[in-house]
Amino acid sequence: MSNRLEIAGRALQRPLCNHCLGRLFASVSRGLSDEQRGAIVRTSLPESPPPPSDIGECYICRGLFGELEKFAELSVREGEAYEFSTFLVGTKVDAETIEREESFWSEVGAKETESIKAELNREIGKIIEGRLGKPVDFKSPEMVFLIDTRFDRVVLDVAPLFVYGRYRKYSRGLPQTRWPCRECRGKGCPRCGGKGRMYDSSVQDLIGPVVMGYAQAEEDFFHGMGREDIDARMLGNGRPFVVEVRRPRVRSLDLGKIESEANAGARDKVEFLELRPSSRAEMRAIKESTHPKTYRARVRFQHDFDHGKLNEVVTSLDGKPISQLTPSRVAHRRANLERTRSVRRISVEEVSGREVVFVVEADSGTYIKELMHGDEGRTQPNVAGILGATCEVLELDVISIGDKGE
Repeated sequence: MSNRLEIAGRALQRPLCNHCLGRLFASVSRGLSDEQRGAIVRTSLPESPPPPSDIGECYICRGLFGELEKFAELSVREGEAYEFSTFLVGTKVDAETIEREESFWSEVGAKETESIKAELNREIGKIIEGRLGKPVDFKSPEMVFLIDTRFDRVVLDVAPLFVYGRYRKYSRGLPQTRWPCRECRGKGCPRCGGKGRMYDSSVQDLIGPVVMGYAQAEEDFFHGMGREDIDARMLGNGRPFVVEVRRPRVRSLDLGKIESEANAGARDKVEFLELRPSSRAEMRAIKESTHPKTYRARVRFQHDFDHGKLNEVVTSLDGKPISQLTPSRVAHRRANLERTRSVRRISVEEVSGREVVFVVEADSGTYIKELMHGDEGRTQPNVAGILGATCEVLELDVISIGDKGE
């Protein structure tokens, strides 16, 4: 105790407001504000000077703690156009003040301190909390008020809004996300006809702008649980996805209305279902998921083959591992890696001359087209190799995503 009084005595040789005095002993007496702590310290010292009558004369803050109401008012006014239920405050203080405070700690020997920014954040937050009736959230606030105390300016950091859903894709010419032109990278060139993209539309284009419009947001992003090839359909239980929209002004969305509007605009191309609120954590889980998928592949062989050998295909691949080098069709944009995947189940659904329909359940990340034709030996073993007949995949459909145990 005597050591703390000595520190307080040295500190009070300079004019200090109670906030800046109390912060020297921030680890002492939990449950008190720094201002209350400073007042107690001051009364514990005989003949200690009172706080400066003008808080602007405080050696550390130079009056910052006399402006708490102003900073809170600026924040509340700036956030009026946004819907949010939780918030956090961050402050920017000039470097000279920070350096002066830290130098002062060393000078007086204080070791139980709290930074001026931490107290400003907390005290301004208390005022905003009282005015708005909304709680501070330190983990995932929907709004962060970034207050630059040097220029009386508030910048809003608005948390993104996330919407979960599933989609079925019926078009064989529609990518999952916007695909910028590889030549001009979205700027527009002769190759893309000035559009800046390889395809006119995408699954993202049919849902993202709808969510963005209702949320009055500024940008949309699409996060899928994997993706099917552009020429493959996505059927069955649909593929999970999360739409993320940046800087939304509205968070209370009528997702039923959004789902209906998106489906009306995507008629015959895509169907959206099961829209509900989501989160960043779920978005990350969806992107990192490794659930198996089930496919239907219609394959045409280039010459006749012994249909009896189809049993050998099933025996050789069912429940077995396969090795796949990065397919030649995507080698221009992906590293050339060797991957081991498991064909969990394979069966023959239909045979008609040289055409065969296979149903395959495989690990996430399995290249099904290459499993069929072998990709010039880059996938081993493969259907074409086992039958001794080259082939091409006419149609590929994803018929189930295994995230629901289906």
